[in-house]
Amino acid sequence: MPELDDNADNNNVGFMKNTSLILASLFMLVLQACSTALPSYPSPFIEQRADPWLLKHDDGFYYFIASVPEFDRIELRRATSIEGLREAPAKVVWRKHDSGPLSVNIWAPELHRIDGQWVIYFAAGEQDIPFKIRMFALVNDAANPLDGEWHEAGQIRTPADTFALDATSFEHQGKRYLLWAEGHPERDYNSALWLAELADVTTLKGPAVVISEPEFDWETRGYAVNEGAAVLKRHGRILVTYSASATDASYAMGLLWIDENANLLEPSQWHKQKAPVFYTDAESHRFGPGHNSFSRSEDDTQDLLVYHARNYEHIEGNPLGDPNRHTHVRVFSWDEDGFPDFRQGEPDSPLEHLQ
Repeated sequence: MPELDDNADNNNVGFMKNTSLILASLFMLVLQACSTALPSYPSPFIEQRADPWLLKHDDGFYYFIASVPEFDRIELRRATSIEGLREAPAKVVWRKHDSGPLSVNIWAPELHRIDGQWVIYFAAGEQDIPFKIRMFALVNDAANPLDGEWHEAGQIRTPADTFALDATSFEHQGKRYLLWAEGHPERDYNSALWLAELADVTTLKGPAVVISEPEFDWETRGYAVNEGAAVLKRHGRILVTYSASATDASYAMGLLWIDENANLLEPSQWHKQKAPVFYTDAESHRFGPGHNSFSRSEDDTQDLLVYHARNYEHIEGNPLGDPNRHTHVRVFSWDEDGFPDFRQGEPDSPLEHLQ
């Protein structure tokens, strides 16, 4: 019988104890990370839906509307939870015309509740002149926008009357404004951000002013573009995100802001960040993020960034012909200066790095 080595047994017991302590410590670190991590949503959230608009309304429902790849119709869905939107049936509320100004390139619909009426803003072109893009509105008086009838309220006519799209609307200090993207008859860029007060859902009131033009390198890749504006009111400021450059991997988001008590129609009062705030991150398989909207979590404790992006970089042909701009949803936070932190270096989901 071999002689037992008491020292060896003691060493083995010590090794096992140390290993157990290390594993326990690692387990606690994982639990701590999970408890402090921001919540995440499936990524992509809804496939092949670009220019996403996610509205949390006080009727207890979330509403989702976006561009479809065929650019031929407007769909709307609703659910009592954000996750529920993924499987909610999409109802077609309007289809393009066979000819004329509303017959092609149905882009970027947004749903708003204005003065007790549902409004959908969208852009459209003409079959014979596809990129003669102008802005239009639909209205519905029903309590539920998936019920009732949607009526065409007409074109939003602007002073420049040129390539115009991506209308959004917001109220501030008793006034309602329209914010949109449009070219300029005296400039050689594709689109800038314009702002005006609204008299009604389709009629501008008073002057229309340019509050941002594409000027930085990251705003002029492929095309010189400022478009897809979305508005946040927080920390004494009106904040506006927007998207710039071509709709491929160059697409990126910028940020404007103005003091809430300033004159919104005075362009010199607006401030613009020189660098993009959200942009392509190959490691996270996020290419060309942009044309976002904002929403809130069910318990109203989390701010949500809703945007589209592709999960690959190389595109065959015109990017607009590639259908795979998917909708994504991510929680974002605020920095110590009161500006949004969109977590540029992080994926939407912890598993995205493994794709």
